[in-house]
Order: sequence, then C-alpha cells, then structure tokens
Amino acid sequence: MKFAYEDLSEDQFEKLIVLLCQRLLGLSVKGFAKGPDGGRDAKFVGTAELHPSTAAPWSGTVIVQAKHTNGYNRHFGETDFYSANSKDTVIGKEVPRIRKLRKDNQLDHYMLFANRRLAGNADQNITQHIAQECGLPEDSIYLCGLEQLELFMKQFLEVPILADLDPIDSPLIVSPDELAIVVQAIANHEVDLSAVLDAPPANRTSYEAKNSLNNMTNEYAAALRRRYLKDTTQIRTFLAAPENLEILKSYEATAEELQMKIISKRKDFQNFDAVMEYLLDLLFQRDPILRQKQHKRLTRAVLFYMYWNCDIGEVEDAEA
Repeated sequence: MKFAYEDLSEDQFEKLIVLLCQRLLGLSVKGFAKGPDGGRDAKFVGTAELHPSTAAPWSGTVIVQAKHTNGYNRHFGETDFYSANSKDTVIGKEVPRIRKLRKDNQLDHYMLFANRRLAGNADQNITQHIAQECGLPEDSIYLCGLEQLELFMKQFLEVPILADLDPIDSPLIVSPDELAIVVQAIANHEVDLSAVLDAPPANRTSYEAKNSLNNMTNEYAAALRRRYLKDTTQIRTFLAAPENLEILKSYEATAEELQMKIISKRKDFQNFDAVMEYLLDLLFQRDPILRQKQHKRLTRAVLFYMYWNCDIGEVEDAEA
C-alpha cells in the first residue's frame, strides 16, 4: 500500500510518525502540540520495544522529528535539506537544537523521518554530520525515508488507519502536472506575450467585481493587472488554436482542479491574494518545470489568466 505523503498536511504527517513510533519504541511516545518545539515533534523515555532491534533496543531519551514536504520525488541529499557547508537547511537548523538537547541531558537517541527518498550516501553523510556536530554516537541516530516508511506501513497496517489519512482533512494541494504541460507548450512555441489585447470574453465577471467577490486587495489586483494583463490575449489565442486542442484539455483539467480545491479550502485563507501566492509557491515547489527561472513568470501569467478569464475564483451569478 502506498500513500501520497506529499498530499498530507504537516499535522497529518506528524501524527502518522508519532503513531508509528509508538509501535517502534512504545506506547508512551508523546507528541507535542503545534508551536515552538525546541527541536522535537515527539519524545520517548525508556527502553524501546523494537528499535533498532529487540536484541539491542535503545534505552534512554529518544527525540523524534518529522520533516514533511509537499514536493514530489524529493531527496535527503538535496541542498535545501542538507549541505555540509550551510546552516540554512533543514538539517542545518536542526543541529543547534539537537546539540542543546544533548547538552541539557534531554537526548540520548535521535530519529528523523521525512517523506523524501534516502540514498545510502546521504544517510551516511547526514548521520556522520549530526554525530560530529552534536556529540552523538552514529548508532544513536536514525534517518527514515520514503522507502523504509512504506515498509513500516505494510508492517503496521493499523497506523495509517489510526492516523485518519482522510483527504477531506488535507490542505489545499493540487497537482502541477497538467499546468506544467501548458506552460511548457507555450514556452516551446515562443508565444509573443507582448501583443496588444483584444476584447475580453463576453461571459465574464468584470475584474473589479470579481476582486470584490473574492476579497482580493486593491494593491494585489493592481499589481497583477499591471504585470500580466498584456499576456491574456496571446494565451487565449494559443489555447484556441485547433492544433493545441490537447494543451487546451490540460488547461481545462488544471483550471477545474484548482477551482474545486479553492472552493473547498477558501475559508482557510484571509484573502484571495493569499490563495494565489499559496498556489504559486506550491506549484513551484512540486514541479521542476514550473520552478525553472524562465518559466516562473509564465506560470504566474497563466494563473492570472485563469482568474481573469473567470476559470477560477468566485463569479457573479448569471441568473441573479
């Protein structure tokens, strides 16, 4: 059984890891409430039941960290997660916390779980780095990536059930795949996005009315219009071309998914500015094509086009 861990919220992933550690270490594993945690998501004190083995279990205080990402196919070895020469990484920020807990006699063993792939060399490099920086024996450090996590889910079938892995509770998560097809196609065809606009579609709510309906701030709306309004005609022309029918289908699939997810999660955001920026950050994080420097502006232009064209966001009721 496989799970789309990237589609979970941080809270769901942390709950999953706490429940798993209650099987590996013992039922007394204690999860911590959301907020400043001093470098720990869960804690266990005692003798472990299963980890690292029943013959030689850990004994003492175990600190557990869960590091979640919404990105696809991410790895422990990526520079945002670990770099020996940078403190501005996931591991770089954890080391001082581990060191402090170790100094205060609040940590004997350390476990880190992440929904990333863990190669052997990354496992060795990160383990050695933590050991050297924190004065912790290498055999008291355990890193768990996707591959081992999947094995644990097969071994402890009740864990995902107890974690309530229900998509209804998931955050506003969308797939970037179809949008990447659209952006890549427009980029490859070198569409001229500097042409003068023609008349907008007849059946659309005016920009001003749409901004009011969706609670988009005047400052954000003005910035979008100034930067991307000039692009909308060429995007529309490209999508309307008969030879681009498959690209249009990808666009429509993306717009439909975005709109339905926005409707279901709109209450989680103060204004539509936050919705747009959240979606863009998520799309850039999850797809290597969209986050390429030469494609970022085009991605923003396509998302604005969806909003301008009334494919996403609330619109006036035509029958009102």
